[in-house]
This record gives sequence, C-alpha cells and structure tokens, in this order.
Amino acid sequence: MQLLGSALTQAEHDIEAAIRQARALFGPDASYAPVGGGISNSNWRVRSACGRNDWFVKIPGNGTEMFIDRIAAMDASRKAAAAGLGPGIYEDLADQGIEINDFIPDRRASTHADFADPSRRAAAIAAYRRMHDLPALGLTKTVFDMIDEHHQQMRDLQAPFPADYDWIALNTRMAREAMQASGLDLVPSFNDPMPGNFMLGADGSIMLIDYEYASMNDRCYDLGIWFGEMFFTAEIENELIEEYFGRVTPEILARVTVHKALADVKWGAWSMVQLQVSKLDFDFYKYGVWKLMRFRQITGDSRWREHLRRL
Repeated sequence: MQLLGSALTQAEHDIEAAIRQARALFGPDASYAPVGGGISNSNWRVRSACGRNDWFVKIPGNGTEMFIDRIAAMDASRKAAAAGLGPGIYEDLADQGIEINDFIPDRRASTHADFADPSRRAAAIAAYRRMHDLPALGLTKTVFDMIDEHHQQMRDLQAPFPADYDWIALNTRMAREAMQASGLDLVPSFNDPMPGNFMLGADGSIMLIDYEYASMNDRCYDLGIWFGEMFFTAEIENELIEEYFGRVTPEILARVTVHKALADVKWGAWSMVQLQVSKLDFDFYKYGVWKLMRFRQITGDSRWREHLRRL
C-alpha cells in the first residue's frame, strides 16, 4: 500500500486528491494500491490508517461521461446494495462521478474458467434473477439506444467504421423491427458481464459489482451478452435458459440469440469510441473487431432469419 504524498503518476495524484477530499470517510493517513481488471476507469483499494476499514474507489476514465450516466449508476448500485446483491456504497464524491464501495476481501473476481463449473453458472443465474427483481431503475436504455448513441459518437469523433457497416446496420435494423414488434420485457439489467464483475464467495454465491451500464433493458439482453462473453456452447446455453425460465422454447432461444448478436454491435461500437478518447493501455481496436466477427457469424447463420421470425 502507498502512503499519501508518494504519488508519481497522474493516476496516483488523482486517487490521492480523492482521498484528501473524502477525509471524513477515510480518516487521516489512509493508504492506497491499484486494483487491476477494469478497462475504462482507474480502480483503487483504500485502507484506513488503523487497517480496519477498506474501500474500493473508482476514478472515472477519460471520456466515460459520453456513455455512462453516473447518477443512474449510483441509483443501481444503491438498490443492489440494499438487496444484498452488491457491496455497500458511499455518497462521498458522487457529485464528481467517483464511486466508493466497501472492499469485499472475502470474495474474489471470477474468471472465464470459473464458469466451466455448473454450480457457478447456476449461482450467476441466481444473481441475474435478483438483479432483474430489483426496484425499477431510473434510467431506461435498451441495446438499441446504446447502439444509436455509440454510432453517433463514432461519427462525431471520426472513429473508424467497419467496411461492411451497411450490412451490420441492415441486420441491426431487422432485429430492432422484429424485437419492437414483439415487445420488450424491460427489467433492471446489469448489461456488463465481464468475468471480473462477478465476485465469488467461499459459499459459492455471487455478488455483482460495477453498475455503470445498468439500466431498464430487456432481460434476455443480460442473458445473451453473458452467454457471448463466456463463449458457452449451445448445450450450456440451453441449460442456463432452462435454469432461468424453467423451460427452453424456440422463442426464448431466438430472443437470447438475437440479443447476443446485438450486444456485439454495441460493444464493437463502444470500442471504437474508446479508441478515440481513452488514455488507458488497452487494444480497443482489436477488441471491437473481434466483437463484430462474432456478430457476422451469428447473422450469417442460416437460422438468423428464423430467429427474427420467432421473436
């Protein structure tokens, strides 16, 4: 842990400034250390001088205000904490977009490999059920809203568009029309299933952290984006759909699959925005290109049009 006054980098100066501003919470002479895993923000562990209290502090990354509503994120974090789904949250520095949570040392961030275990997959589904049962969130933002926002940002920033953008836009529009005709099932949604956002406990339970992208969205988007992030097989996807809904039908499978494809459009565009504005050391271009490769795979499958008809 580093002591106040030892900062060398800009990120360290930023966290020291935050600690000093929230001295009433952290107390005098708090220490800090970086926490790895994020690709948008600067994350830190802060410890009180007595060593009895630990907090997780998130300093917003450059440009994140373009697609993160910090008031909405705080609303979702507060409701998740009240339900025991997320860690305790503090209002100090919230007006600056800085998020402070209880640090949860008795849990660890998951990895892709963890979800090879059926019991951990079931625990994640249980966490999603609790998320979707939270009181309604103040922000409604569907995957279509996200895609529209990012594509406009790409134009404004002159970010690179894929050569086959017209094809991507056509299939996205077809999915939008089919989904809206069938109706959206809006629930409080997590929208960001990076493995590190699932915190595993020794008892096998899962808590969710990082509610920056949470909004009212279709519940099948949460499942579809998680399935895609984890590279689950079709058999495992069916197992998890049954775990969540109690049954597997062609209509539910179609809804999840279409949302999985749309999630790749959203995150592919998000990556190109980040490429233009982020100062973090991460290959956003490669990440975005990879996301769209899977979108092409799903929409190029002979079953794509059948999925759209079944929505």
